[in-house]
Amino acid sequence: MLSRIASTLIPVLGRLSVTSDTPGPIAPGSIVAANHSSLADPGVVLAALRRLGTEPVVMAAAGLWRIPLLGTVLRAGGHIPVHRGTANAATALDTAAAALAADRVVLIYGEGGLPKHRDSHDSEPRPFRTGLARLAATSGAPVVPLGQYGARRLSSGSAAKQLAGFATAPLRRPTLHVHLGTPLHLEGDITEATTTAHHAVTAAWTTAAHHLHADTHPTES
Repeated sequence: MLSRIASTLIPVLGRLSVTSDTPGPIAPGSIVAANHSSLADPGVVLAALRRLGTEPVVMAAAGLWRIPLLGTVLRAGGHIPVHRGTANAATALDTAAAALAADRVVLIYGEGGLPKHRDSHDSEPRPFRTGLARLAATSGAPVVPLGQYGARRLSSGSAAKQLAGFATAPLRRPTLHVHLGTPLHLEGDITEATTTAHHAVTAAWTTAAHHLHADTHPTES
């Protein structure tokens, strides 16, 4: 349901394009690791993945489950609440590993939070936390790096600016791009695996940025 909602809403708000190093849908039992820049980017990512034939289970901050209607949708879809900074945080990885074992695709944000700057510019992914590497080590699942660029044009800044951004987006129709890199298996210890994953997602983000700028400013013939 969440992916269907995103696929309906995002084309109204902006112009989304999607590229991938590997054609076809994502292999069942894969981890999709995405960069996190805006409250809007989960919708952008879900719309992009559904376009590629994938509807993932999302790992997200547990507070979202307390929001009326959204919490109902998240529970109905079997998405995974992450209780950051609590003793229950590790249980989210166990739940995600079970979803992978059942051939679900799991979407995780390695940064574990949003950037602090308030303007609309995109910046490269911040250092990752270890959850992604630990999940990959426990499950043996391949990791698909995903870079999204442009979501901050939909929503960024103060609460008032974010609401204004969403309200004006159908008129502005900002350009959005999502790029999926080549799947990889994380190797080495948790620190090394975390660094590898961060580099792969940063490379996908850079590719997404190049595509977006090419779409926005095409070369004249």
